[in-house]
Amino acid sequence: MAVLEKIRKRTVFLILVIGLALFAFVVSGIFSRNTTPDQLVIGSVNGDDISYREFSTQVENTTRNMGGSIGQGYIVNALWQQAVQGKIIDQQFEKLGISVGKEQIFAMIKRVPQYAQDPQFQDEKGQFSIAKFAQVIAQIKKVNPAQYQQWQAEEKSYVDGAKRELYLSLIRAGLGVTLKDGEDAYHRQADKVTFNYVTLPYTSIPDSEVKVSDAEIDAYVKAHKKQFEQKEMRNIQFVWVTETASQADIKQVEQSLQALNAPRVVYNSQKQANDTLPGFGALATKDVPQFVNENSDVPFDSLYVSKDRLPADHAEALYNLPVGDLYGPYKEGNTYRYTRMLSKKPNAQMRASHILIAYKGSLPGNETITRTKEEAKAKAEDILAKVKAGEDYAALAMVNSDDSSNAPNGGDLDFFSPGMMVPAFNDYVFHGKVGDIGLVETNFGFHIIKITDQREGVQLATIVRNIEPSKATQNEIYTKLTAFNEQALQHPKDFAPLAAKAGYNVLPANNLDAMAEDIPGLGNNRALVRWAFADDTKVGDIHREDVKDGYIIAQLTKKISEGVASASDARPIVAPILIKEKKAKQLSEKLKGSTLEQVAQASGQAGYIQAAENVTQEYPALPRQGSEPSVLGVAFALPQGKVSQPIAGDNGVYVIQVTQKDIAPALPNYSSYMAPLRNQKLNRAAQDLFSALEATADIKDNRAKFY
Repeated sequence: MAVLEKIRKRTVFLILVIGLALFAFVVSGIFSRNTTPDQLVIGSVNGDDISYREFSTQVENTTRNMGGSIGQGYIVNALWQQAVQGKIIDQQFEKLGISVGKEQIFAMIKRVPQYAQDPQFQDEKGQFSIAKFAQVIAQIKKVNPAQYQQWQAEEKSYVDGAKRELYLSLIRAGLGVTLKDGEDAYHRQADKVTFNYVTLPYTSIPDSEVKVSDAEIDAYVKAHKKQFEQKEMRNIQFVWVTETASQADIKQVEQSLQALNAPRVVYNSQKQANDTLPGFGALATKDVPQFVNENSDVPFDSLYVSKDRLPADHAEALYNLPVGDLYGPYKEGNTYRYTRMLSKKPNAQMRASHILIAYKGSLPGNETITRTKEEAKAKAEDILAKVKAGEDYAALAMVNSDDSSNAPNGGDLDFFSPGMMVPAFNDYVFHGKVGDIGLVETNFGFHIIKITDQREGVQLATIVRNIEPSKATQNEIYTKLTAFNEQALQHPKDFAPLAAKAGYNVLPANNLDAMAEDIPGLGNNRALVRWAFADDTKVGDIHREDVKDGYIIAQLTKKISEGVASASDARPIVAPILIKEKKAKQLSEKLKGSTLEQVAQASGQAGYIQAAENVTQEYPALPRQGSEPSVLGVAFALPQGKVSQPIAGDNGVYVIQVTQKDIAPALPNYSSYMAPLRNQKLNRAAQDLFSALEATADIKDNRAKFY
């Protein structure tokens, strides 16, 4: 049941939150802390240093609080962005002479649910109390100075948050939308144009027939320097060899499972003689769990499962296996398995619907429910009577159930297994039969439950063996890789041919920046990126690294310096642009004529004139052509009946002739068109503002030296 599971999990979450609330944020030192300069800096913004000590403390604390659920690289990047923006805001505040006070910071804390809703921070009216919050912080400082000092590092985030909020509010206050803006938006949506056209697509000329020189690319880059400013980057190539099981290893795993069904001879120390014990198939049922646990890489699972939860390729055979029979050994993923049918149960899974009638306090976090427990019970009994009298259960659930996760579905909870629901709910369903309807009370309120279906389930005993490389296979892989590594060190220029000769694939990873973590084709490997950026790593150097289940042999192939991209570095971006420009010029030469018929004739498309009807600037898509805003721009400016010059669009070159323009009539006011524009501006304010400030700031980033 979705809501019960969600609430049950939320209970654990709330306990964690309340625990964190005791020490997560410190207020008392915000306005009086004295700091000493650090010797180490992780970067700077316009000459204002970012302390490595404070930054690393934030990283450690955040990593610990997240419990390993987010990688360190993501945390470092997020905190770096926060630190940069914090410095920028501080500098802007200094220029503007603005400051924040306790009220703004406390106002932010009050909006944090885990504090506002924590009873220890509330007054007698249930409202968040700054005084109580300060008392708790003071107590922490008194009884746990280390914890207090540890979390002082987090204080600045509140100051920065309050400053950011105040600064953005000032910026947003200055963002306006004029009547002219609203009028333009109205016409972009309402004005329509219909025209005929002839087009030649860029794809009609193969890219291979258009040559672009380095000089042309270099000239383009120089004309667009800002667009091609780049960070320092590295290119590498690598071989990734995994330790995988050989066919002989796989066969050995299969045979070892088959051997488990043979009788076993075991020495009995009490009898001082050998005992012959039965194999897997002949064991007494009570002895099977222990046998599985002794011989399997996965413990015995006593749960009954339905057919749809069995391995897809073997579900039919496993589900229909007679009790006591064996199936396998069979391969499933990276394992071999041997299964014995233990028993079958008709109601291993049940399906039910419920109508939840909650009362005040029974659903944590839901403050909209104000009825008393007695009122909830009376309402539930009334609904139960209506159901038993024949009223539509699903309709009653949709109107009355407080479980919003399934009320729209008539309260249907789908199939579930024993133990998934709270005890009282579970017991009613699994001790009942399909068609039963009853009232059950739990901590979440009163449930009118209807049992709607059941599924047979099977209890299987499965011995699982992971398919792993043997020691002999591991040694063979290691020896072969070591030989390749030695050859590559001796002949670094022949890295790729030597890898191919050894049967290895060489994978490239280009344009890696200094803080990259994920390497294409390899995944997360921060250590390899750090090696590539190390001061003593030269182009052509070879690096070997042991990774989980294998090895990497990598080579640094290129160092890309910070600054404006070279012609070779910019070619992947610039070449397609220049190719399109050259194609546009060639195609324009073919689209000649004073009428569309002549243009079509000249381009080899005699009689083929297409039409675009009622197209707007807001949605400038042409039939079978895609979006063509440049063509629409010309269409609205072109006099009706006149044939245009060739227009270089996004997908091809066009010649058009406008047949009709429908310009929407003026409106008394354009407020309905102004509001969305203003909301858009407000929503983008933060992103656009900081992007602009960062673009003009002198930012030095030394994170790669530390992480």
